Amino acid sequence: MSVHKIKERIFEVGAAHYDRRLFDELIPLPDGTTYNAYLIIGSEKTALIDTVDPQKKDVLFENLESLGVERIDYVISQHAEQDHSGSIPHVLQKFPMAKVVTNKKCKMFLEDLLHVDEEKFIIVDEGDTLSLGDKTLKFLLTPWVHWPETMSTYLVEDKIMFTCDFFGSHYAGASVFVRDEAKVIEDAKRYYAEIMMPFRAQIKRNIEKIEQYDVDIIAPSHGSIWKKPEIIVNAYKDWISERVENVVIIPYVSMHGSTERIVYYLVDRLVERGIDVKPCNLTVTDTGKLAMALVDAATVILASPQVLAGAHPKAVYAAFLMNALRPKTKNIGIIGSYGWGGRMTEQLKGLLSNIKAHVFEPLLIKGHPRKEDYEKITELADRIKERHIELGLLK
Repeated sequence: MSVHKIKERIFEVGAAHYDRRLFDELIPLPDGTTYNAYLIIGSEKTALIDTVDPQKKDVLFENLESLGVERIDYVISQHAEQDHSGSIPHVLQKFPMAKVVTNKKCKMFLEDLLHVDEEKFIIVDEGDTLSLGDKTLKFLLTPWVHWPETMSTYLVEDKIMFTCDFFGSHYAGASVFVRDEAKVIEDAKRYYAEIMMPFRAQIKRNIEKIEQYDVDIIAPSHGSIWKKPEIIVNAYKDWISERVENVVIIPYVSMHGSTERIVYYLVDRLVERGIDVKPCNLTVTDTGKLAMALVDAATVILASPQVLAGAHPKAVYAAFLMNALRPKTKNIGIIGSYGWGGRMTEQLKGLLSNIKAHVFEPLLIKGHPRKEDYEKITELADRIKERHIELGLLK
């Protein structure tokens, strides 16, 4: 990744990771990612905002060398997760005069994760400023986007808000700035869905805090930089709102076809009733796609066969994921097939305890569905339609 000039004496010096396909050994990355680090050269001091994943540290140092950087006075650590902080020890080794500027909570994490010596820290709090001479950094505490210690940094004179993971995306494109707005928004929504969605209330407060500042550019530490910050801010406002769409998501798994038959009969009945339906086969749908689908859907119906008296492990994982992400869905249900007695319904209900939504009566069918079973599926489609009408999504 080459050096990118953002404004006069402000550069993006991080690294692109085009071929990374998995993050945290969990999250698929169809478009790779970037680790954005920002160099700010003031008239008196030089600051580096965030670093890069350690496996890309050589790119960071090559970029700094290409700019002729001989001194870094401050490393601003906005978030302790290692894809941003992991190269701090290497930066401190190369620039021993540098101090790590961060908040109290982040300092504790950096001591635990990276064993940074206590004397290397400068601790800042909400509203504190740091002068680089003719450029001034102001710090905002923006916790739970997505860790409790995350902060943002405002470059006063240039009206740039550096937000770390907040407003970011796993997207490695040709330009450091947003070009294809629709594509970057799609990846930003995936990113929001995967790690930010559980923290909607905190995100609302953080947006309100950031909107108190005059911001020309939002510069996250993953993905593209926003010269039109209102686009990503407004997208976040929609995602965290209570607005849902006339959509039913059906995450499902089927071993011998019975559950799949139930699912697709329900799909057809819902479509007939004017409802958009997104079946997600859990054997092929990646985690990010499922998480994205959960952001706006009014209803989620989880479908599984019974395996050894419980739900299929992939359905268990889907329920666990939904419970962790806490989507704003207004209705949930459980459908599926079984061969003999079991506790699949109780198991899945227990895994969905964080979701505050209307719960439809579970519909479990023994073996392959019969005529009377199809009638019950139709009745479920009617109940879903009634709920969507009550929510104002249908007439």
